[in-house]
Amino acid sequence: MAKNKSSHLELVLIQLISDVLEKSNKEALNYKQVSAKLNITDSDAKETILDILKQQAKKGIFAEPERGKFRLKDLKTFIIGKVDMTADGNAFIVPDDEFEKDVFVSSRKLHNALHGDKVKVYIYAKKSGRKNEGEVVEIIQRAKTDFIGVIKISDRFAFVNVDDKKMLHDIFVPLSDLNGAKNGQKVQVSITDWPEGAKNPIGKITTILGEQGENNTEMNAILAQYGFPLSFPPEVEKEANAIPEQVSPAEIEGRRDFRDTVTFTIDPADAKDFDDAISFKKLENGNYEIGVHIADVSHYVRPNSALDKEAYGRATSVYLVDRVIPMLPERLSNGVCSLRPNEDKLCFAAVFELDEKANIITQWFGRTVIHSNRRFSYEEAQEVIETKAGDHAEEILKLNELAYILREKKFKEGAISFESTEVKFKLDETGKPIGVYVKERKDAHKLIEDYMLLANRKVAEFIAKKGKGKQKYTFIYRSHDSPNLETLNTFALFAARFGYKINTKSDKEIAKSLNYLMEDVEGKKEQNVLTQLAIRSMAKAVYTTKKTSHYGLAFDHYTHFTSPIRRYPDVMVHRLLAAYLNEEKSANEEEYEIAASHSSAMEKRAADAERASIKYKQAEYLEDNIGNTYTGIISGVTEWGMYIELMANKCEGMIRLRDLTDDFYVLDEKNYCIVGQRKKKTYQLGDEVQVKVKKVDLSKRQIDFSLIQ
Repeated sequence: MAKNKSSHLELVLIQLISDVLEKSNKEALNYKQVSAKLNITDSDAKETILDILKQQAKKGIFAEPERGKFRLKDLKTFIIGKVDMTADGNAFIVPDDEFEKDVFVSSRKLHNALHGDKVKVYIYAKKSGRKNEGEVVEIIQRAKTDFIGVIKISDRFAFVNVDDKKMLHDIFVPLSDLNGAKNGQKVQVSITDWPEGAKNPIGKITTILGEQGENNTEMNAILAQYGFPLSFPPEVEKEANAIPEQVSPAEIEGRRDFRDTVTFTIDPADAKDFDDAISFKKLENGNYEIGVHIADVSHYVRPNSALDKEAYGRATSVYLVDRVIPMLPERLSNGVCSLRPNEDKLCFAAVFELDEKANIITQWFGRTVIHSNRRFSYEEAQEVIETKAGDHAEEILKLNELAYILREKKFKEGAISFESTEVKFKLDETGKPIGVYVKERKDAHKLIEDYMLLANRKVAEFIAKKGKGKQKYTFIYRSHDSPNLETLNTFALFAARFGYKINTKSDKEIAKSLNYLMEDVEGKKEQNVLTQLAIRSMAKAVYTTKKTSHYGLAFDHYTHFTSPIRRYPDVMVHRLLAAYLNEEKSANEEEYEIAASHSSAMEKRAADAERASIKYKQAEYLEDNIGNTYTGIISGVTEWGMYIELMANKCEGMIRLRDLTDDFYVLDEKNYCIVGQRKKKTYQLGDEVQVKVKKVDLSKRQIDFSLIQ
């Protein structure tokens, strides 16, 4: 231990000396000058500094241009990056600087750094042909200090077994910090200390989530695991409760009044937060005035208020299988802001005049007041479309007709249509899944989507064009990069096995052939696998202030304007649009770029939480079906197993390679398959297999299958 401690101390000294030499602007310094800059006066300590300078110069870390004088070699001896933990406790540090290579750090040299932490790493001089290796010298920022797990209590102490697979240490909890937790309960624990040399961190229980396996406990555990708060702070609720429900006559002045124009909302049957409404009016010149009216959240949520800070932190609503965790308190999300029928509501709108061929003749952006005539569920609107009868049939049928034209134009210009099947659970009153059904997207869904796309696109274009001259306007865009060709080519090779051809000559050709594929694959067993793979070969969409295009939609400019009740970027877009319509000067780009990347990160977190809740419900559903046989399709391959998606209910689980006893199987990454080393039997992504439900681990949200050969 003493040796380990002294070597760690030495690393810290090397870092301090390096910092001094780095600041000396390439000027070589002797050991006395270095000591003076470190405020070291003790002669023994000065000798240690000299020893380190000589020793590191020998290693080629420092240069000694003249005798006794040292400077930093141009080689980067330290990098800053993020810890990416592997299953065996070692880690790779992914550098902040994208031009640097990853650095391997063994578990002994992590010095209490955890997965996701931002760290400073000392890189050892490379022995020929070896990978970059290093040692953590400083934890700059913990990715998280709060963990979810099950508490085990004995007479003298307690431990929390953490759920997170990347957290490889149990957390020690003194009995005085149990906060009322009982043995076997699911809890949230916060790390308070991790003494140098101690194997386990020390923590205290902050929240008791409840008994393992109870629906509420498990859903709250998922939220807590991904860092979403379980309730709103009192000051936020207080601010929300102080907002009046009624719209005052003074507020209506200065807004365009649509209360006498036919307006309605179309949403899922169980929705309560209605973000968007559509108004429709036939004009005397034969054209149509279509208004996309969006809840005016920015009117109620003011910058720097407690409500605003909370919404910014959350950045998005989270949709778990059985509940919504709203970004705004319910009084706003389901009440004041929600565009409920037969009530006056304040909106921010994009209003278009369209001709019979869905060409935009004029457009207008600004604040409106509406009075929705009817709230349709998707099913009700779909029935109107199919039977051509019912409330507002004339308006809905014309809107649908124009939406078809808008959609066709979009695909002609190279947009890609990803229609993967979405699975929903039927839950009983305790939240237990009793059935699974596939959610269909019909014309009513697509109609709403097309008008939302139109509003989002036109708002983004308006700002982008407004900033064409000398003045550039800071704005939040939704950006989607074109796919990485290498990934796409691998996907194309795989799709070819199913008889689909992907033309990768140009972006337009890629889009065209992907659309043919998506159309062709609809309803076939391989639909989900191919759609998921195609989506994975695409870049991820993100929020940014850079004026970039949206590859998947084939729009030059795109933003998110239409969902401010559930997405913070839309609130920012409303604020910026309002400012620029008032001819105010451009907002601070740096500030908005930080907010944009925070929103992107939170969006990913919310998607991960949603996926975790689906995985939990799938496991819970199959727990009652252990031993049952199903037909599945291979949906993923890794070096330790094959993922299987069951055709009947879309639940996904794994066949572990170690359980395949007829041969020794290994992963062929390039060809998306698993190959037996002796008999050369292959299991290919997309293959149909028969499986039996072998084991379900609810706490880990894992399903294990065995293969029926």
